[in-house]
Amino acid sequence: MDASQSNAPKSATLTIGDESWELPILNGTIGPDVIDIAKLYAQTGKFTYDPGFTSTASCESQITYIDGDEGILLYRGYPIEQLAESDFLETCYLLLYGELPTAAQKADFDYRVTRHTMVHEQMSRFFHGFRRDAHPMSVLVASVGALSAFYHDSTDISDPQQRMIASIRMIAKIPTLAAMAYKYSIGQPFVYPKNDLDYASNFLRMCFSVPCEEYKVNPILSRAIDRIFILHADHEQNASTSTVRLAGSSGANPFACIAAGIACLWGPAHGGANEAALKMLGEIGSVDRIPEFINRAKDKNDPFRLMGFGHRVYKNYDPRAKIMQRTCHEVLGELGIKDDPLLDIAVELERIALQDEYFVERKLYPNIDFYSGITLRALGFPTSMFTVLFALARTVGWIGQWKEMIEDPSQRIGRPRQLYTGATQRDYVPIARRK
Repeated sequence: MDASQSNAPKSATLTIGDESWELPILNGTIGPDVIDIAKLYAQTGKFTYDPGFTSTASCESQITYIDGDEGILLYRGYPIEQLAESDFLETCYLLLYGELPTAAQKADFDYRVTRHTMVHEQMSRFFHGFRRDAHPMSVLVASVGALSAFYHDSTDISDPQQRMIASIRMIAKIPTLAAMAYKYSIGQPFVYPKNDLDYASNFLRMCFSVPCEEYKVNPILSRAIDRIFILHADHEQNASTSTVRLAGSSGANPFACIAAGIACLWGPAHGGANEAALKMLGEIGSVDRIPEFINRAKDKNDPFRLMGFGHRVYKNYDPRAKIMQRTCHEVLGELGIKDDPLLDIAVELERIALQDEYFVERKLYPNIDFYSGITLRALGFPTSMFTVLFALARTVGWIGQWKEMIEDPSQRIGRPRQLYTGATQRDYVPIARRK
């Protein structure tokens, strides 16, 4: 397949046997050229095989751009390193509307989100239907899906105003539901949100305050959780985002679509990676055992793998990992945790991996999960809540991607093809005649 060299609109020529077809080449604002195969089957009677869709663009999007080779992550064109110094609701506004807000727009957006943080009182009864030891993620999946039963007045996706109301409701209520899932898992009473607190501080208070004593939010810890939310807000067409878009392409209500994304995120290869990284550090146990586990990671016959290193997309250093590393040290310093054995292991493991030829050649650099698990643990969250917090942060990205897809006139219901390798057509034999 060769791209045309003329000054005319680019195209690629596909030749199969004696027949050839011209396929358009599309250009994004940045990134590689994309061969348009939308009409491939109609023109040739053939389609492509691409497990995991690693070489297939499933949509056109203006939200997030990743250059994995260069270690670049942009939200609406803004580098993640710069946005990490803003606040989460400003990032939410950017992802939803496409531009940074003015001071007046930011104040209005904050007000609308804050005034939607409460959930219907009957939702508390819904929670009591779960076993007391239910995993917080299972509770979150169910409770988010149940929102459509409580807020069915904003599920007409053809109405732009209802789409925005649903978007605001989802961003506002997800921290309340996440905190309720946590409180339920530890047997403590639910805590109502407070309108005089910012988004991150409100969430921390709902998680860690109890009715019998006053709770004061630590601004350093609140800033850390806010930054964690920003770093996880969106990440292009990953598995859970693609799930939200695929569910939304059928016309499903937005709450059901987000619930589908949460369910996908729950997988250990996706949202559960930071929990897996923390468990790995615990398994290593001490700094002097690191060489043993490094050797095991290099042994192709050993099933052990270093969690928190390398990334499906980033072939360079994950830009979020540098910010997360700094945030981790800030939290540990604020809490007076100077001799955390897991952090000692993490720092030494990072040092070795960045110098060891085996890891350098394979570009197995530390990713965001490597430090986020330690940070969340220091903040007081059990490992069962790690993916819940990931879902909380990613909700705005899912909503933005869902909204973009619904407003795209070219969007169609998702219908991937398959390479069928089963039995060819055969005749049914009645059971009495079968041998």
